[in-house]
Amino acid sequence: MPSIRARIFNSYIRLAIKRRKWGRDEHALARRARRLFGAPRISQWLSVRGLVVRAAEGGGVAGEWISVPEPERHAIILYIHGGGYVSCSPATHRPITAGLARLTRLRVFSVDYRLAPEHRFPAAPDDVFAAYRYLTEQYPASPIVVAGDSAGGGLTLGLLLRAKKAHVNMPACAVCFSAWTDMTGSGDSVSKNEGSDRMFYASTISDFADAYLGSADRENAYASPVFGNFAGMPPVLFQVGSTEVLVDDSRRIHEKIAGGGGTSELQIFDAMFHSWQMGLGLLPEAGASMKNAADFIRRHTKPSIDE
Repeated sequence: MPSIRARIFNSYIRLAIKRRKWGRDEHALARRARRLFGAPRISQWLSVRGLVVRAAEGGGVAGEWISVPEPERHAIILYIHGGGYVSCSPATHRPITAGLARLTRLRVFSVDYRLAPEHRFPAAPDDVFAAYRYLTEQYPASPIVVAGDSAGGGLTLGLLLRAKKAHVNMPACAVCFSAWTDMTGSGDSVSKNEGSDRMFYASTISDFADAYLGSADRENAYASPVFGNFAGMPPVLFQVGSTEVLVDDSRRIHEKIAGGGGTSELQIFDAMFHSWQMGLGLLPEAGASMKNAADFIRRHTKPSIDE
């Protein structure tokens, strides 16, 4: 059962976000998402107190670095924010990126990719892949961890597929919070959980997919990783709420990886709202989720004894 605080958040989010459907006007959809999604400015500021925050410099890659004053340097986390591909930024997701920086003591690079509908697919995955290549080239001795929430979770998995196809070094591991991996909305949980999801309707998937993809193929694996081949992937951690319409977006890829002999962990949290990790510092479930993610990252980036 979710905590009292989580139940309060669930009620607020249902009232603030799910009170009406999104609709087919992509520009109105983007405006509303940009108003509602992401941490408020005060939370963005409070999240990074005591941390070092600086904008990316050079390389043609946009984003920001977040770290503790004296970070460990045996690995780097590339974070990909959510927001339905139409909203948010590195700043709006500082509760998560700052939390990862504190809990792992690793440097976190939060990429600022282009948003739809102004910049449709494949702008976002192109920007994410460019950021990954930049990090691997600038820091060749540091394994890269890739993490993301919601749309950022989908971009994380799409990055794994693209890195494999391009024959570049794969990330050390990946972490996906409430990942959106299927633009077609074909998972059973989409209809099964429509009434219990605190944030989205089944139609939300189609509305945001249209704004992001335009006329592009919804089954393209870089847009819908659920249709990709996940053989030979690094370890992946999935976290998702039991009442989300997107539960099966994580479950199906987890089963693909595990069924192919890979390493995948699926953690389903009872009745939690979409991307609840943004509530770090306010919700006990967010603290538990982030601790699990940090432990997973440490296990798969632990430096050897002679390093």
